[in-house]
Amino acid sequence: MKSSAMFLAVLACVGVSTIAQAQTQDSMHDNQATLYRVNVVSRTTPAIQYKHRSGSTMIDFRGTDLMPAANGEAKVNSHRGAIQVKAKFGELQAPSSFGPEYLTYVLWAISPEGRSVNLGEVLVGDDQRSKVYVTTDLQAFALIVTAEPYYAVRRPSNVVVLENAVRPDTAGTAESVDAKYELIDRGGYIPSGYHFDAVVLDSSLPIEFFEARNAMHIAKSEGADTYATPSFEKAAELMKQADDMSRTHDYDRKALISISREVVQTADDSREIAVKRMDAERIEADRIRDADAANNANRRAADANRATADAQQQERNAQADADRNRADANNANQAAADAQQNQRNAEANAATANQATADAQQGRRDAEANAANANQATVDAQQGQRNAEADAERNRVAAANSDQQLQKAVRDREELRAKLLAQFNAILVTHDTARGLIVSMPDVLFDTGKSTLHQEAREKLAQISGIILAYPDLRLSIEGYTDSVGGDDMNQTLSEARANSVLAYLTKENIPTASMTSQGFGKTQPVATNDTADGRQQNRRVELVVSGDVIGTTVGVISDNLPLN
Repeated sequence: MKSSAMFLAVLACVGVSTIAQAQTQDSMHDNQATLYRVNVVSRTTPAIQYKHRSGSTMIDFRGTDLMPAANGEAKVNSHRGAIQVKAKFGELQAPSSFGPEYLTYVLWAISPEGRSVNLGEVLVGDDQRSKVYVTTDLQAFALIVTAEPYYAVRRPSNVVVLENAVRPDTAGTAESVDAKYELIDRGGYIPSGYHFDAVVLDSSLPIEFFEARNAMHIAKSEGADTYATPSFEKAAELMKQADDMSRTHDYDRKALISISREVVQTADDSREIAVKRMDAERIEADRIRDADAANNANRRAADANRATADAQQQERNAQADADRNRADANNANQAAADAQQNQRNAEANAATANQATADAQQGRRDAEANAANANQATVDAQQGQRNAEADAERNRVAAANSDQQLQKAVRDREELRAKLLAQFNAILVTHDTARGLIVSMPDVLFDTGKSTLHQEAREKLAQISGIILAYPDLRLSIEGYTDSVGGDDMNQTLSEARANSVLAYLTKENIPTASMTSQGFGKTQPVATNDTADGRQQNRRVELVVSGDVIGTTVGVISDNLPLN
């Protein structure tokens, strides 16, 4: 039996209080809640191979640096189908000397591959000695003793007080590879943000009662009340029964121990379920975030490719125009050369026409007329070349003006976006995101638990509608959200009703229905933790997502809200 006197001065954890978790805000992403994590360290211990059905052998236990005076020995007996271990230990100090969360010791078998098996609780007697009789189906294993917050833990802490040691007469064979296994770091049972309230244990109550309280606090600290609610609530009901029983003067000690051990098992099961579900949600959130990033990158690449193709086509069109102009200029030059040749021919004809004066004079008149036509052709050709060069210059100026107009359009969209952000912020809190301008309406603008708009909410929506009506190309996506309190169906229905209520009011304010959508998301996309009243109030909201090409936001961009893990 455990000594009552040993625990009179032991400090235990009888209450765990939550400290508000700090939230980190990124300018391009929504807030995300901090997840609890258990620090893990590694350790090696020599493993021993016990031959199947080879009889019994003795091993020693020696204390570690944490408890050098501790000692022990064990008789390991190989039976058909299992190996029996009869161990006894001495000089074991109170486990609470390592911290108020440590209330007991546990004997572990560690396989050469690092798998740890909880063999049972080591109960410390009045003389600081104890005995354990257990079995295991492992054939090769190391034995260690650790301090733990309760007997039903599934992974050893790093508070290792005893390790097996091979004796000269040990019949087993030491494994060539040490057993390397993971340990929960000291303090890893209670994550950052929790603290123990120091209270003297009641020596009249069994230690199993306080182990049950430890198990409940640790399970809640790892999110079991949220991610494994049915199991955690069952453990809480059992804990209440144990609390009620402990307050009676003539309680049944065996019954209290039994229900306390059931609390430990149920609470540890809920903790294990919560850890697995949180890991699954984190993996899914990472997958969605990576997919969104890939989609955004693909869209940007496609836009860049289209812009490049347009620029190349414009360059090809300009080159074709220049080639046509050069061809026209070449034709004009050829016409001028032909005219000059005609003039030379006319002069030759005039020289040979001296014998016939009349014919020569007529020939000169014809030649002069041809020369005049040739000169005009030359002038026309030169003017055509100048016209071609002017056309080319106008094309270059037109291309430059087109680029300037595009830049001006981009600046106009950015200026309008900044202007709208300032106007909306003067009415309700507004954020500029990749989806557009998000105007947030807190739930205080609605009747509690209902979708009815307060007078203040109608006034603010009237102001917002007045701004939106000035820009017909704007689009509105109205989205309702709730906290995690209540059932999924109730929260979904409330979020949809509040979003529809806002849409109906804006319709009355003459905003076209075709430019608006409404949708309820229930409690699926929190922006803050649901563990505090302030966080829940932030999650109860209606958001108006203002988008449109007029402010440089394409309608239908994937939501950048990430679920709270």
